[in-house]
Amino acid sequence: MISKEILRRIELVVFDLDGTLLDDDGNVSAETAGLVKQLSAMNVKFSIATGRLLSAVTEIADQLEIKIPLITLDGTLIQRYPAGESIFQKHLPEKYVHRALKLADQYLLKIVLCHPSAVYFTEENVHEAFMKTKLGAKFQKVASYENYSDDTLEVLIAGDYFDNMKHVSKLMTFPHTFGVKRSLYKSNQMGGTYMLEIRRMGCSKGEGMKKLLKHLKIKPSRTAVIGDWYNDKSLFETGALKVAMSNAVPDLKRIADVVTKKDNNEGGVAEFLKMLLQAKK
Repeated sequence: MISKEILRRIELVVFDLDGTLLDDDGNVSAETAGLVKQLSAMNVKFSIATGRLLSAVTEIADQLEIKIPLITLDGTLIQRYPAGESIFQKHLPEKYVHRALKLADQYLLKIVLCHPSAVYFTEENVHEAFMKTKLGAKFQKVASYENYSDDTLEVLIAGDYFDNMKHVSKLMTFPHTFGVKRSLYKSNQMGGTYMLEIRRMGCSKGEGMKKLLKHLKIKPSRTAVIGDWYNDKSLFETGALKVAMSNAVPDLKRIADVVTKKDNNEGGVAEFLKMLLQAKK
């Protein structure tokens, strides 16, 4: 059990979204929203750290009346909301975007470019997997990618043949590229499709949170983070109070300060926020 003294010091709570703040239908519970409002009135700030694009998060930020920067695309973009001022962005170099486009064309793969405001796609690159992978994001159809390579945060490639995808992944690493992070995986939503994410190296939720804390002038010890998945581990390594959902992966539960009794469908986030509210009274 975490002491009330520790909870009283909390000035900022950072939520993961999927599997944490959101239930399996993609909703924030009314109870959680109400608790956020009560705690906000006590000067507790709230933010979001997610692998989603900014355009997929703004509606949730509006619902919770979050006014401070959001950490999106796993720390690749940290942007003030709703003002729109960017605190940090890490774009892919244009030459690597062009290389990815050329390889996708050569190996008959589908490709989209993820920007802060939207996912850009062309008629030739329509694929259901993109819509499911970037759930909630704004998608915008363009005639070509010619004018969209200079503000790309992530390139996303889809294909049905693992060998082709693996080969393209290798061609997007050193010595062909430098400082690029690749993630090749089988789509959870579409079993026969493989996805390749390409971003700049050095971005994570944890690094993003450090930048946010510096911007807000809040110490890690006065922050709580709540998550459930492997990409939340970097949040748990920042010195913040670590809250793992009951549905979290074992790696997070092992290092958590608090593990909720309830999962994301039962109000696990609200369970922790009630503890925080009680300590603040």
